[in-house]
Parts: sequence; C-alpha cells; structure tokens
Amino acid sequence: MKMYPTKQQLDNYAELAVKIGVNVQPGQTVVVMAPVTAADLVRLITLQAYKSGAHNVYVEYNDDELTKIKYHHAPEEVFSEYPEWRAKAMEEYAKNGAAFIQIYSPDPDLLDGVDPTRIATAAKAAATALSKYRSYLMGHHTSWTLISYATPEWACKVFPDESTESAVQKLWQLIIDATRIDQEDPVEAWRLHNAKLNEMETFLNNKAYKQLQYEAPGTSLTIDLPVGHIWLGGAKKNRKGILVNPNIPTEEVYTLPSKYGVNGTVRSTKPLNNNGVIIDGFSLTFKDGKVVDFSAEQGAEALQKLLDTDEGARYLGEVALVPHDSPISNSNVIFYNTLFDENASCHLALGQAYPVTIQNGTEMDEQALEKHGVNKSLIHVDFMIGAAELSIDGITQDGRKEAIFRNGNWAF
Repeated sequence: MKMYPTKQQLDNYAELAVKIGVNVQPGQTVVVMAPVTAADLVRLITLQAYKSGAHNVYVEYNDDELTKIKYHHAPEEVFSEYPEWRAKAMEEYAKNGAAFIQIYSPDPDLLDGVDPTRIATAAKAAATALSKYRSYLMGHHTSWTLISYATPEWACKVFPDESTESAVQKLWQLIIDATRIDQEDPVEAWRLHNAKLNEMETFLNNKAYKQLQYEAPGTSLTIDLPVGHIWLGGAKKNRKGILVNPNIPTEEVYTLPSKYGVNGTVRSTKPLNNNGVIIDGFSLTFKDGKVVDFSAEQGAEALQKLLDTDEGARYLGEVALVPHDSPISNSNVIFYNTLFDENASCHLALGQAYPVTIQNGTEMDEQALEKHGVNKSLIHVDFMIGAAELSIDGITQDGRKEAIFRNGNWAF
C-alpha cells in the first residue's frame, strides 16, 4: 500500500510553507513552531528556508503529552503565569521582521476533563503576555502562516472507526488534496488559486455593501459593515510589500463587521475546538454588537469562559464567506481543527478584528480604531456557521438587497 505523504509531497509542503506561506526573504529570520511529531516536516522547512536565504531558523517544539500532564498536575498558580522571556522573544522576532511558520495540529480532546477555569486562566495569561507579538501579526507587519500535520491523536478523532494507521493515512490524503501538494507544481497551483480568491474580494470591495443579512436554520442575523471595510482573501501583501498566505489551506474571503452593528441570533454548524475542549451545537444572540445570550449542547462552561475573557470577547471581529461547494467542504469531514473547518464553511470570529480589513487601519491608534467600529480583544476565535441552507443578502449603500449566497454557495 502506498503511504502518504510521499517524500516528494512532504518536500512540496515544505517549499509551499516557505515560498507561498511566508515568502522567506534573503537575510530574514524564520521561527517555526510545531508538535514534536512533525519533526520530519520541520527539518524540510528549515532546509527550504535556508535555501531561500534565511539568516537563521529557530525551531520551537511542543508536546501535547507534556501539556496534558501540566494541566492535570501543576499547582493552580502556574496557570496565571506566562514566561516573560518567551513573550519578549516573540515580540522581538516580530518587531525585527521575522517570518513565523506554525504547524497547527492540536489534539481535539487533549484537555477533556480538565477544569475549564484552569484552561481559561492559562489562555488569558498567554494572550495578555503575547498581545504585542500578536499585534505585529494581525497588523501584517511581518509574514506568518499556519499549516497542519496529520498526528495520530487528531486523525483518530476525525476517523474514530479506523485503525490509527488508517486514520492517519486518510487524514493525510485530505491534507494533501486541500494543500495541492500532490500537483506537479504546487507553488504555481497556489498562485492560480489565489488569483481566483482575489476575483471574489475585488467584486465585494467594489460592491461596498453596508450590511449583510444571514438566514439559515437557527440563524437570523444582520451584520453592519463599517465605511471603508476591505475584503481580503488568499495571498496578501504585508506592510513590507511581501506577498504571503497566512493560511494553507484557504478558501475564504473576509472582512470586519462594525463592532456595534450586529443583531440577531446565529447557530454554529460545526464543532469548535477551543484550547483542547470541544464546544458544539451552540447559539449566540447579539444586540447592538454584543453577545447577550448563548446556549451550547456541549462545552457550555468553556464557551462562558471564552466570552468572559474580556469586554471585546463578546463582540465580533471577523466575517468570512466560504462556499459550501468547495474542496474541503466536499470532503464531508469534520476536522475538529479550525484551520480546515473554517475553510469548509462561512464563519465569524469572536474578538479582535484585523486592522488591515479597514482603510488605513494599520495607521490608526486604538481610539481611532474604536471610532471606526474595529473590535479589540485578547482573543480571536473563529466559529463555523455555513451550511447548504444558508442564504446571505447584501444591502447596498442605496438600500437595495442583492443575493450573495443561496443554498450555501455564491449567488453570482
């Protein structure tokens, strides 16, 4: 039986992360964050980075088993602490223009049974300590990208009825398809894909809708879009003018909502893996932008802790459009990994908005961003709301209603 990924496909993946994901420049520092199980891919990424002229490549591994041990056995006070040295290092790397490649392959059930207060406290401590580092990334001051790697724990969650070996193989096949690393020239394939996404963002930017209206089972929601909002998708230039792909794979075009202009109820359509805890079957009710009520069939306490992170956690920071008839969605697989699930479904995000999604946003101070309806928060958590039954209308500046989505897909 042929095993996946092949050596060529793994080489292609590394090249894609370096050349399309972060577009490493001569003399640039590269920071790679990855699970220990992805060491083979990390080595290839490191090689590709140096071939592209990287000055130095720093690698930081994480181990889910060590994380689990800590959450079950460490003293309570540990979870309100975050290593100051690491926060400063990440901030310095970003400030000095490093490129960040993260291999994101969390175990969806890693922290099942752990006290939600511990998880929420640790997440807030990390978000607070890393806020300056994250501002460099969300403001596109430098290059960053997320990719994934098929780990046994993740694969067995996605394919629970398969043997571990079979589950890993099936998950790799899906990753290979979604990232196009089986094609003769994956880099060129991604350039063509980015061009198609650019067509959709250009169309929406020309429309400049003032409001979006969502209707689906359990969902009836209106979202105002601020004046000067910008739709983005696929490849984009960072502030140094370097073209990068923050997500591989990606099928979305996205912008920001007006902070106080969200009203109605929205229901999730896929589970959300948030810090190793699954939140599923949840609904959020908004009034003047703020979540005023919620329910969840699974993970209600974790959702409560998430919403209570800070004031901005109850407001939206992103609205993203993804057709139901798209490659990842058509696999009919729930990935329990937001990088994949969000690119199979229209989604929204609680928390921080990207300043780059409003005109001159990266030049504004906090007061100006607030005035323009740009939400601020320690969190940015995407959740999926798309399905075959979803309809979305856009309201033009002169009040006309136009179909954007019908039956979960583009209506034009």
